[in-house]
Amino acid sequence: MMSIRQRKEVKTTDVSEDFPAQEENVKFENKLPSGCTNRRLWTILSSTIGGTIALCIGLLTSVYLATLHENDLWFSNIKEVEREISFRTECGLYYSYYKQMLQAPTLIQGDDVGLLLGSNSRLLKPVYFYIYTLFGLQAIYVTALYVTSWLLSGTWLSGLLAALWYVTNRIDTTRVEFTIPLRENWALPFFAIQIAAITYLLRPNLQPLSERLTLLAVFISTFLFSLTWQFNQFMMLMQALVLFILDSLDMLPAAKATWLYGIQITSLLLVCILQFFNSMILGSLLISFNLSVLIARKLQKNLKTGSFLNRLGKLLLHLFVVLCLTLFLNNIIKKILNLKSDEHIFKFLKAKFGLGATRDFDANLYLCEEAFGLLPFNTFERLSYTLLFYAYIFVLSITVIAAFVVAFHNLSDSTNQQSMGKMGKCTVNLKPETAYNLIHTILFGFLALSTMRMKYLWTSHMCVFASFGLCSPETWELVLKSVHLYSPKRICIMRYSVPILILLYLCYKFWPGMMDELSELREFYDPDTVELMNWINSNTPRKAVFAGSMQLLAGVKLCTGRTLTNHPHYEDSSLRERTKAVYQIYAKRSPEEVHALLRSFGTDYVILEDSICYERRHRRGCRLRDLLDIANGHMMDGPGENDPDLKPADHPRFCEEIKRNLPPYVAHFTRVFQNKTFHVYKLSRNK
Repeated sequence: MMSIRQRKEVKTTDVSEDFPAQEENVKFENKLPSGCTNRRLWTILSSTIGGTIALCIGLLTSVYLATLHENDLWFSNIKEVEREISFRTECGLYYSYYKQMLQAPTLIQGDDVGLLLGSNSRLLKPVYFYIYTLFGLQAIYVTALYVTSWLLSGTWLSGLLAALWYVTNRIDTTRVEFTIPLRENWALPFFAIQIAAITYLLRPNLQPLSERLTLLAVFISTFLFSLTWQFNQFMMLMQALVLFILDSLDMLPAAKATWLYGIQITSLLLVCILQFFNSMILGSLLISFNLSVLIARKLQKNLKTGSFLNRLGKLLLHLFVVLCLTLFLNNIIKKILNLKSDEHIFKFLKAKFGLGATRDFDANLYLCEEAFGLLPFNTFERLSYTLLFYAYIFVLSITVIAAFVVAFHNLSDSTNQQSMGKMGKCTVNLKPETAYNLIHTILFGFLALSTMRMKYLWTSHMCVFASFGLCSPETWELVLKSVHLYSPKRICIMRYSVPILILLYLCYKFWPGMMDELSELREFYDPDTVELMNWINSNTPRKAVFAGSMQLLAGVKLCTGRTLTNHPHYEDSSLRERTKAVYQIYAKRSPEEVHALLRSFGTDYVILEDSICYERRHRRGCRLRDLLDIANGHMMDGPGENDPDLKPADHPRFCEEIKRNLPPYVAHFTRVFQNKTFHVYKLSRNK
């Protein structure tokens, strides 16, 4: 039974004994703001140091690549025509537009800009302004890779490791120093910025202002990436697939995925407008896929509820609906707009993956190029030599296991709430930004394995992903828990000691080689092409029309400004047909047929190259003359098998026979220039 009793007196000694404890608590509470301040100061100091290192290593990489380019060509000492010839194949075509812009009198103040850039200042010459802009973009590229790794791991040490791996694996991460004007060199820095921005955007609990600014950064970088590279729609389709997979598995917020889908569509539509309503963009699979995903979401309600088997069934149905809608929308758009610009790509993919043999000239032209073949095995040997590949496989394996656990946990959730808010209930945690970069690296890895030219998208991200994993506390937590050695102190030791040891190894192993590389001096030497360009400038009318190989004509346009029948921009269907017609100069056709074809395009001069006519670089069946023979239904030259339906040609090979100066050829073609590499013929006018 409850009762009330007299309150005991509090002894003074008791008070005095308790007071020190209270005083200590007060002191501890007073210390908290100071501790927070110290922590904040340390964060600011660390961020300042990390940011400074990011900028420095980006600039150093840019200077390093520019120096290699200078040392390889002696670019500052050679003549202007030699500088322009050094921009090989399509590189010359892209630079020619820049040169044409500077020289165009119709541009507002165009002459003033040209005068400014063409001043005596070495750095302000147009060619230097151009190449140093691109090398400057490389600084941005490396900095973006650094920042992405930093954002994922929480320490700038991983960014430093990513940047150093990028440099030491330069052969497989970039080709900018010898293919400067390629569109990918303009585009990939913006792609890296976009990935960094998406990585930050997917962080939970962002402030509204931070989220809006990050979305703006994603939009601007996506737009610039789309504007500068013709393959943008295929790269962003891979990104859209990443978002689709993660959204379906509840591994990132659906609202943010929707924003990213919308940004991709908006960017492509803006590029379409700026490229004079380029209809190929409207017919891209990316636009059809993104629209299909958004429509399918509206059609399928409660997609993320139910038991594991229920959700799995809904997910498979959702995938089927999206796939069907994508194909339907894409076909409808292409039929309405009568699009055929990208059909050669699908023919190439069909033949590449063994879905049927093809004699299509355009598809075989891609199939026979090494850049569009499988990734060579020696790539992994080089990546292993820097420890990058080993680290990548280690991090990838752990992260994939974590992703499977989280995905299974999410699909097993039978409540109406998404698992995003309850990730902590799962024994394994995988952040949305980590999940995004995981699926990104896997999909782009498959792309690189199938098409060597795309390896630069994968290997650069490989540097980011491997360095992040080695510096990530989550990675080492999983590893140490699996071997029953987990403790916070051990995690801290591993996440800093391992990357530092690798950094020391890379510096010890590769620094001497890099110094030797910088001291190696070579120079540009191509006298035959220089002689050809000088002859064209001196001996042909300004309005003369030239025919020849795509690669050479790009240089002709750049160095001489003459009109071309065809060039390396291969995304236009009519231009592809024209190129195939012009290339009959290397086929087994009569002089009358070749003359009629060339004159139909207004050709005044045709340039024949011995390196193509007598090509030995490719195997039989992949030489340009073989591709033309197969497309024309003719048997190929040399020992080896031919398809049974191929027939002997009625005429000898044009590029060989014309050199004999026989009457049928002399009647239509007059040789006006010749050296060890090139033969130029002037076409007679139609009678």
